[in-house]
Amino acid sequence: MAVIGSVSAVYLSGKGDYRTQCHSKRYYKLHNFLAFGGSEAMGHQLKRLNLSDGGVMHRKDAGLSKIVCMDYPRPELENTVNYLEAAYLSSTFRTSSRPQKPLQVVIAGAGLAGLSTAKYLADAGHKPILLEARDVLGGKVAAWKDGDGDWYETGLHIFFGAYPNVQNLFGELGINDRLQWKEHSMIFAMPSKPGEYSRFDFPDVLPAPLNGIWAILKNNEMLTWPEKVRFAIGLLPAMLGGQAYVEAQDGLTVKDWMRKQRIPDRVTDEVFIAMSKALNFINPDELSMQCILIALNRFLQEKHGSKMAFLDGNPPERLCMPIVEHIQSLGGEVQLNSRIQKINLNNDGTVKSLTLSNGSVIEGDAYVIAAPVDILKLLLPEEWKEIPYFKRLDKLVGVPVINVHIWFDRKLKNTYDHLLFSRSPLLSVYADMSVTCKEYYDPNRSMLELVFAPAEEWISCSDSDIIEATMKELAKLFPNEIAADQSKAKILKYHIVKTPRSVYKTVPDCEPCRPLQRSPLEGFYLAGDYTKQKYLASMEGAVLSGKLCAQAIMQDYETLSLREQESKKAEATVA
Repeated sequence: MAVIGSVSAVYLSGKGDYRTQCHSKRYYKLHNFLAFGGSEAMGHQLKRLNLSDGGVMHRKDAGLSKIVCMDYPRPELENTVNYLEAAYLSSTFRTSSRPQKPLQVVIAGAGLAGLSTAKYLADAGHKPILLEARDVLGGKVAAWKDGDGDWYETGLHIFFGAYPNVQNLFGELGINDRLQWKEHSMIFAMPSKPGEYSRFDFPDVLPAPLNGIWAILKNNEMLTWPEKVRFAIGLLPAMLGGQAYVEAQDGLTVKDWMRKQRIPDRVTDEVFIAMSKALNFINPDELSMQCILIALNRFLQEKHGSKMAFLDGNPPERLCMPIVEHIQSLGGEVQLNSRIQKINLNNDGTVKSLTLSNGSVIEGDAYVIAAPVDILKLLLPEEWKEIPYFKRLDKLVGVPVINVHIWFDRKLKNTYDHLLFSRSPLLSVYADMSVTCKEYYDPNRSMLELVFAPAEEWISCSDSDIIEATMKELAKLFPNEIAADQSKAKILKYHIVKTPRSVYKTVPDCEPCRPLQRSPLEGFYLAGDYTKQKYLASMEGAVLSGKLCAQAIMQDYETLSLREQESKKAEATVA
């Protein structure tokens, strides 16, 4: 999913005692101790006000900081069906019989899909050669460091409990401690009440789906009881019909499905505009209902499915590099600044080699394109474009998205140590990364990272226009602290990252166009969150697509080995 990646325990050296910066004197209590190497052990929890009477947090004493700086224990994910299924798939690579002659597999794209493909092929004893066009790892989770040493990212990345293949990957790499888990809540801004938030709190004492139902029923601020009842009745077919029903809804937008089920438009406006923008950066009148139902299914069927974690630092170093090191330790290669310029074909239409932009040519026993679908379409040879497998890709088009980072001259108080749904017409979700992420911690200044979506009408606008529009929206979220003219909190600096084509736009009738990882051309494969897999266009979808791609290559081992032998015989005959 798009929200397609906090700090309660931080390195304190040279930055003062965080406990004096981040608590309300009246509602503070020591809750837990967490420590990272060299840091002072600490952890804080703020007692919330007014949660029992509707889930809304009122900000009446704005002079006190309401920020809670605390990480939560890693939830128990290992006993879920989906986690066990993902763990089993991972184990098949490690326990498979070692190949007599490892395949050399050339993989284009070092995002999570390409990294996952390479990782699991290496686990199975093969030799991946991973090529990345840019000088940074991560693809859609890439990040860069500016001249001040601060990081800015391609997107605001959230790791859900309902990401079984991602969670397995962290465990396999031994980096589970790099996920900073937050309280099990979803927090929405209240446009009609500037500065206030409404919460859906999932109680730990209840199993799924009762914890999710309780969270919805206890929130009386966003939906009325009649609306909740009507929504519950509308969802019954999805609950009873299972996966077959979910897949059948691909032809309807969220708005169309809601109206078909006679669910009031206010349910869409209050909840699902925000959810649609968070999942795919578009509004409910465009998004396929299948996308929403897949997410709801995961969130409601798994106790910790909707529980969120932030990565404790920048994704290239904290997530991607451990994968690279693992690949290299098993004999694989990873090359940056290696852009594919052309796919060269044999007489039978299969791939002969790849030409890089520097003129070098690379050959392998198999080839994987793990780049976004829009880049793949640019690379397709003319001879392939009318093949139905590739022709169907025309329907899949990346959605534009903008990620905004703003450093302020002060610590903002009207926020949480969590992901926040802005419910703004221009903004999707945001977080104060100086609070939520250990590496980005700052006791004196806030850094808001915001997803600007839908972004189609803004992607060509200047950075200054985007910042001006963002500040107007932030003035509504932080009425006592931010003004559009910067007469209150002032901008120290900002970074804007534009992605003209991000995850594929999940509009109705896209599902039949998503390709399997194995193409009809022998030796050629695809990986990416747009390829066929049961999760959304997300980090989880990318990782799972890589595993499925590696699995397909392993299944084709005999064919690919024979193909290599025949190729060598043909070369010898010509010679």
